Amino acid sequence: MRRTVYLFLAILSVLRANAQIELQCEHLVSPIGIDARHPRLNWQSPVQQKSFRLTVSSGSIVCWRAAGSAANPVTYVGKPLRPFTRYEWKLQLNNSAASASGTFETGPLSTSDWQGDWISDVKDIHLKPAAEFSKAITVTKPIKSARIYIACGGLYELWLNGQKVGDHILDPMFTRFDRRNLYVTYDVTYQLAKGSNAINVLLGNGWYNHQSTAVWFYDKAPWRQRPCFCLDLRITYMDGTTETISTDKTWSWTLSGISSNSIYTGEHADANAKLAVIKGEWHPVIVVHAPSEHIVAQALYPIRDCEKLKPLSLKKFSDTDYVFNIGRNIAGVSEITLKAKAGTVIWFKHAERLDSAGHADQSNINYHYRPVGDSDPFQTDVYTLDGKTDTLRPHFNYKGFRYVEVNSTSAVVLDKSSLVAYFEHSDVPAVGTITSSDTLIDRLWRATNNSYLSNLFGYPTDCPQREKNGWTGDAHTAVETGLYNFDAITIYEKWLTDIRDAQQPNGTIPAIVPTSDWGYDHHNGPDWVSAIAIIPWELYQFYGDSNALADNYEAIKRYVNLLNRKFPNYLCNWGLGDWIPIKSFAPVEFTSTVFYYQDALILAKTAKLFNKKQDAIYYLALAEKIKTAFNLQYLRENGNYDKGFQTELSFALYYHLVPENLRAKTAALLAKAVTDGGVHLDVGLLGSKTILSALSDNGYGDLAYQLATLKTYPSWGYWMTQGMTTLPEKWDIGPKSNGSLNHIMFGSISAWFYRGLGGIQPDESQPGFRHIVLRPYIPAGLDSFSAEHESPFGKIRSGWTTQNGKVIYTATIPPNSIADLVLEVHGRVIKRASLAAGTYHYEFTRLTH
Repeated sequence: MRRTVYLFLAILSVLRANAQIELQCEHLVSPIGIDARHPRLNWQSPVQQKSFRLTVSSGSIVCWRAAGSAANPVTYVGKPLRPFTRYEWKLQLNNSAASASGTFETGPLSTSDWQGDWISDVKDIHLKPAAEFSKAITVTKPIKSARIYIACGGLYELWLNGQKVGDHILDPMFTRFDRRNLYVTYDVTYQLAKGSNAINVLLGNGWYNHQSTAVWFYDKAPWRQRPCFCLDLRITYMDGTTETISTDKTWSWTLSGISSNSIYTGEHADANAKLAVIKGEWHPVIVVHAPSEHIVAQALYPIRDCEKLKPLSLKKFSDTDYVFNIGRNIAGVSEITLKAKAGTVIWFKHAERLDSAGHADQSNINYHYRPVGDSDPFQTDVYTLDGKTDTLRPHFNYKGFRYVEVNSTSAVVLDKSSLVAYFEHSDVPAVGTITSSDTLIDRLWRATNNSYLSNLFGYPTDCPQREKNGWTGDAHTAVETGLYNFDAITIYEKWLTDIRDAQQPNGTIPAIVPTSDWGYDHHNGPDWVSAIAIIPWELYQFYGDSNALADNYEAIKRYVNLLNRKFPNYLCNWGLGDWIPIKSFAPVEFTSTVFYYQDALILAKTAKLFNKKQDAIYYLALAEKIKTAFNLQYLRENGNYDKGFQTELSFALYYHLVPENLRAKTAALLAKAVTDGGVHLDVGLLGSKTILSALSDNGYGDLAYQLATLKTYPSWGYWMTQGMTTLPEKWDIGPKSNGSLNHIMFGSISAWFYRGLGGIQPDESQPGFRHIVLRPYIPAGLDSFSAEHESPFGKIRSGWTTQNGKVIYTATIPPNSIADLVLEVHGRVIKRASLAAGTYHYEFTRLTH
């Protein structure tokens, strides 16, 4: 059989001369209340950039001027920034009229900039009802601008004159509260009125005062105390004067109608108790100590109600028992509008699956819950009604669910319109899209995104129901998937700060972050906590921004030094290993030594980047010693590794431990291991990240595609045939499985769609997609495919269609990027080209003789 390939080329310009220049500060658009003293300024140019001029001003005062060619982002190094100050920055490109302007505004830059006291109601951590706080203020002059700065131990809702301030939920984000707290800034210029005003703050427990019990011991956290907060309202008047109204002893509190609240289990409320607030049973506040000495800006995309979902169906068992099917597995809350007689108690039980009778079944997600009684049911909101039509929704929790079972003590009339669900998560912008002629690929991509977003709540979690923990291994395994699909750098940078806060002086990092002190002595080998090195490195690859590497350099170094001390023979047997395997389990020493090698190598490369010459030499030598010891222990003469498991062979290939002269043999052995198993997966979590790329990067793209699109157990596609809308925790999802149905840890398949099929890969020598490695693979049977990624320089597209027996491949390269294209079809390279900015079409016909 012989193929003849004919190629035709057309180029269409993508230089959008009239398009808008997009500006960001600290990777946010016009942020207010930041505390970075040297903020990063970055932009996306619609034209080929030859030079830029940049000016930062405050009013008529020029604070900094900069000029250059390709630098992006640029770090501000002008006059010291002042707190509570608005800055404007202007960008001019190519010495022309093409320009843009943006703003950023500082908040408190240090603890001395705060005027408010930290206040609370009482000091009883066991008190269940949530407290509400109030302050009446009077504004006597016309307002130019007004900002509220609020920091909190726990969670809060902020109200001004009866209206909720902002659209965030579950603020502030979870941190190690006794080491760092976050403040949030709100522009209330138009919500504050001249004359009388009322500020109200409702406090919830969150992770700060965790009253529920589970195996992670958050109820015993060292930071635990009754929720508290500090607030400054800073008003600038039209006459140029300023006034700050702060939390102090003049504030009052009362217990709200929320009788208990837990971010882990649910919320209980009594509509009748709201009367206490209305009647004015208010008490003087107490001043308490701040949870920590570090109060810093929450400079990241907030959690929001990102999607409103109507139920797909409703099943009525009786007039006191209904089950709503949302149609998708999500993270968030349900909201119901109903009326029942006064005193009726109603339960909203949230679950991912139903039992054989059609009732909500929590047996797979309450696995780690350790209740001390039946007063705090898992993932269940409980309301006592007052006889009036009301809309019920929790304030201070979220759940993972697809079904909501509603039970009541007296009859209620419900229909599908009675309930809605809100998909909640950190509201990160989408930057990636996958579409194809294979509906399974599209479903897998959507399911992976659903799982990723369901596990993004100011930090990356494993699942939104049974744990809500920031498992380090889950996070670094899925980081490429996250960055191909979403602009998530602000979330990861915040979480890396959490890791540094959790790291012990000797370098030890816990398995989950933030933690209440659980996970320091097990589950935290390098196969998991290498997140401290891998995630900053991936942020550098995707954004070309080395800030995360700089911030975490010493933390990475301490961790690598810890491993060096603990394992002087360079072989590391510490870790969980290839978690949730199908059959074969690679030795922990095998997989953890590979991560040890990766950490040392990333550290060496980072040292070179920052011109730390001695560190670069030392840690590169360490990496080579680890590689040598690893190959002496596990490499066989024929290119095989250890027992030849799929995880072992793919690990050695993916992480470049195979000697170059044996690479083809190792890849062939991996392909044989897959085909000998009937073209099926035999990997756990760690191997699931490496198996597809190890095949497609080494001449077995069609085999990788077959694995990615299998529909039989065990496979990603099997999950889709079973109706999953998210990715489960375990390959086996049968009724006896105790695994969550919404985990992100197996989500690296989405990254493979971009890099393995679309071929879109960053180049570490010119990161941020300034130089694009473009190696698409067109497998047999996939008639059309498109991968799009919005890089820092603009949209990259790689895809193909089939028309009249011809395949048309299209690549789009954004301005200020270049790409090296290697076009491969069925294992054969048919085109190599160096591509400047533009859109390119390659058409070819395959003739068989």
